[in-house]
Amino acid sequence: MSGMGKRTSSKQSGRSGAAPMTYKDSGVDIDAGEAMVESIRTLVEKTYSPRVVGTLGGFAGLFSLDFKGKLLRQNYRDPILVSCCDGVGTKLKVAFMTGRLDTVGIDLVAMNVNDLICVGAEPLFFLDYVAVGRLEPDRMRDIVAGVSAGCVKAGCALLGGETAEMPDFYKAKEFDMAGFTVGVVERNRIIDGSRVKVGDSIIALASDGLHSNGFGLARRAIFNKAKLKLNARPVELEGATVAEAMLAPTRIYVKSVLEILRAYRRYHVVKAMAHITGGGLPGNLPRILPDGLTARIKKSSWAIPGIFNLIAKSGPVDQVEMFRVFNMGIGFVMVVSPARAAQVMTRLRRAGERCWIAGKVIKGGPNIQWA
Repeated sequence: MSGMGKRTSSKQSGRSGAAPMTYKDSGVDIDAGEAMVESIRTLVEKTYSPRVVGTLGGFAGLFSLDFKGKLLRQNYRDPILVSCCDGVGTKLKVAFMTGRLDTVGIDLVAMNVNDLICVGAEPLFFLDYVAVGRLEPDRMRDIVAGVSAGCVKAGCALLGGETAEMPDFYKAKEFDMAGFTVGVVERNRIIDGSRVKVGDSIIALASDGLHSNGFGLARRAIFNKAKLKLNARPVELEGATVAEAMLAPTRIYVKSVLEILRAYRRYHVVKAMAHITGGGLPGNLPRILPDGLTARIKKSSWAIPGIFNLIAKSGPVDQVEMFRVFNMGIGFVMVVSPARAAQVMTRLRRAGERCWIAGKVIKGGPNIQWA
């Protein structure tokens, strides 16, 4: 959080005898902003590594690309910087309804860093932007706590950010947020799908539910059509409440994926990767495959999580639309050499991932085929 982004003028005017107006009178509380920055200091600094230069509170964040320390030595030969930006979307509406704000920050980080690793890059640092109707330090601390937790999971520094108090633009208890991440990859380690061949295995990594896509449809089906309450426990959710299922944060795959890439640094075992977000498998998997190739996916290779079955029933929403909008239980995909697929999955499972062979690469295109 490099600053509040607001500047005020000391010049005042008005009728003789009238009390002078302040910025706070118009809905912007500078003191609250300063208190907020101090309240989140520990949350931000817990994400720092020795590569972060300086401390919280300046006008910009500094980060050392190379690091010559004995324990954490990191030097690049031909580094390519990689950047991504994204938001959380209308999942925020569910957070507003519940009053729980400590998970959407994880979503914000995840939506960025999961994209970034698809080209083989290591996330270096993260920036956030939060715009609020009224700045309340305790609520902001909850939001930033999620961002901090996400950065820790991704192994990147929360290097800076911006908080804007915008009365009359957002409702008092509502906000929007965007995130930006920068990473690095050696030029000769970029993963772009060009090495994918017929017969390559497609490894699916399980999602933790909806993640952060399709909430316009999900909210309409669950709240408007099925009339379910946040504390409802429909049978499809196996004991979880609607609120718990809908706010489950986006899974961050960074450390598991980077572990695989480092294990096979001398070999091109991993040929392509995709973050399964809006558009689902049909919209994201073809983006990483060369022309003339497509994917054959076996639907019976995994059990679809209950939240998706609840949405489909509540709408109702047909299966084609469900797979076109949601991840349906697959949050990330890796295309690997078939001879190494079993080894890769063993390593992924040791790292805590649930994974399986969902299909293989075949001739055809551009649409994936279902088996």
